[in-house]
Amino acid sequence: MSKNKIEDQYKEKIKLLNSYNKFYYEKSSPKVSDEEYDKLKQEILYLEDKFNFLKSNNSPSKIVGYKPSKNFEKKLHKTPMLSLLNAFSEEDLVNFEKRIINYLSKNKNFEISYSAEPKIDGISASLNYKKGKFLTGLSRGDGKEGEDITQNLITIDDIPKNILSKDFPEEIDIRGEVFIGNNDFKKLKEKFANPRNAASGSLRQKNPEETKKIPLKFIAYTFGYQRGLNINTQSDFLLKLREWGFKTNPLNKLITGIKNLLKNYDTVEKQRSSLDFDIDGIVYKINDFSIQKRLGNVANAPRWAVAHKFSSNKGISEILDIDIQIGRTGALTPVAKIKPINIGGVVVSNATLHNEDEIYRKDIRIGDIVTVERAGDVIPHILSVDFKKRKKNSTQFTFPTKCPSCGSKTIKEFNTITKKKDAVRRCSSEDYSCEKISIEKLKHFVSKEAFNIDGLGKKIVENFWNLKLIKYPQDIFELDYEKIKKLEGWGNLSVENLKYSINQKKKISLDRFIYSLGIRHIGLENAKLLAKYFISFEKFKNFSNTNKYEYLLNIDGIGETQVNSIKNFFLNKINLQILNKLHKVLNIKNIMVAQKEGLLKNKSFLVTGKLEGISRAEVKSLIENNGGTSVSTVTKKLNYLIVGFKPTRRKVEYAKELKIAIITQEELLKMLDKAS
Repeated sequence: MSKNKIEDQYKEKIKLLNSYNKFYYEKSSPKVSDEEYDKLKQEILYLEDKFNFLKSNNSPSKIVGYKPSKNFEKKLHKTPMLSLLNAFSEEDLVNFEKRIINYLSKNKNFEISYSAEPKIDGISASLNYKKGKFLTGLSRGDGKEGEDITQNLITIDDIPKNILSKDFPEEIDIRGEVFIGNNDFKKLKEKFANPRNAASGSLRQKNPEETKKIPLKFIAYTFGYQRGLNINTQSDFLLKLREWGFKTNPLNKLITGIKNLLKNYDTVEKQRSSLDFDIDGIVYKINDFSIQKRLGNVANAPRWAVAHKFSSNKGISEILDIDIQIGRTGALTPVAKIKPINIGGVVVSNATLHNEDEIYRKDIRIGDIVTVERAGDVIPHILSVDFKKRKKNSTQFTFPTKCPSCGSKTIKEFNTITKKKDAVRRCSSEDYSCEKISIEKLKHFVSKEAFNIDGLGKKIVENFWNLKLIKYPQDIFELDYEKIKKLEGWGNLSVENLKYSINQKKKISLDRFIYSLGIRHIGLENAKLLAKYFISFEKFKNFSNTNKYEYLLNIDGIGETQVNSIKNFFLNKINLQILNKLHKVLNIKNIMVAQKEGLLKNKSFLVTGKLEGISRAEVKSLIENNGGTSVSTVTKKLNYLIVGFKPTRRKVEYAKELKIAIITQEELLKMLDKAS
């Protein structure tokens, strides 16, 4: 073979290797198996070894493994992109409005005007404009931090690039939804599952030229950060958006009263099938911006908005089996395996049965013909049983009294707060001594909201546990990669990729770390509250030595249920060992709590009794906005007890005993007046 032919052959193999790398790292879509990829690398190395004149900067001999391509650069939203509370019924809407009226301390006849807007099922985006020029576009991400997808958003014709209007704010984040029309979706040759997936996949293309080929649309509906916006209502803002060149939802309406909201809901739902875009409900926002500001937010959602989801979809199927799943907290959850059915465009083969009591209450049995309900993103569940079609030889389902995984006794715990037994039956073994609990806790540890380790999915975690490669969380960071290389389906490339992903996640914030531990009743929001309280990992870990768990009740949002869970977690010696070992291998970042300035700085307050003309919730917001802290129990650390009408006598007496300052509503408002 001539020198030229050898060089041509070599170049072709290098080119092929590069294309495989592109699909693997940039598109997260491997073209070939690890075995085939490794074989190609070996062929290249063999040619280089045999023919000294062969050289390439892309040769595997010059690159040790391959650093995975970076995702889109992440940037912080100047103003968080919050989620929305959901309403599924008229009752939910009535309760939503009641909460608003109570918060504002208005009478029940107080009328609220809403901006009603159909909720397009697309991908949220935030567009930053300065002096009328479109500069940066971010995805929602986790609400606080999004991906920079500017170059892909630029390809969308609906997004104005330069706005010359004199009344356009100096700087503003315009927020809206990127989507694909149903008719355009039908024309696409790409095999996307649905229009939403098509929009999402298009926005995450590495090459904007590929995004440009997709007929993406953009509808604007709100704003985030702004400087120089002089508008008082949502309806006026939507009018301005259209004047500035943005498209808005043509079905937007200004509506007053729950009854009128429901009429509009019915009208839009009937139109739903004829629209060129998918909608899954209607968003109601209080129209008046001043009221929005006063109401503020709860956790990660605004108080002044709600998404009224469309009615659920139903289907008829047969229960083939009832499977008992065991969660990370030992909870036994029954799941119905049903004959696959299509409900609202989604194939459903599983439906939750919630708990033991639910099975007995509805008398659900294997072989039953049942109605399955699916509403939005809610997990499908069994609505009812068709008893007329029940088989004669049908027998009642018996819930296991022993754990299907480890054989330990299953129990229903007595709740000291409700004074009732829990509805959920649990495995009584210590966390990591039960196989299923151990595996589920590890899955939770690496999940998206926790450590979010790429390449370490649920199936791999379970496989590694079965192979005794991991048992406890700390084992993930001390994996034997040489053993993994010998496993079927694992080549050098995938092992190096996993190693890189794990090493990248050794640095984590305290709130995500606390959440990753899978403490019962401690979700992401509670983990954030605890992280703000402890500030550092050391204080969190050493808290078990203080035995002052009642102090945690000073955290607004943490109750007795959460405190008991934290106490039980620290009483478990295995958990303490895990914490110590994780501390050695991880860099757990302290929480930086921004200290609010104000006259009430470093002062804590507690309200007891009914206040006049103002709700407790609003008082709490006013206190916190002026640098103070709102707590839920009387302790030595409390500075002021605010006493309203018919206060809790025990709290007042205890405050007197601790010599805590007791003030009236009027005295508090005087303090706030001075603060303002």
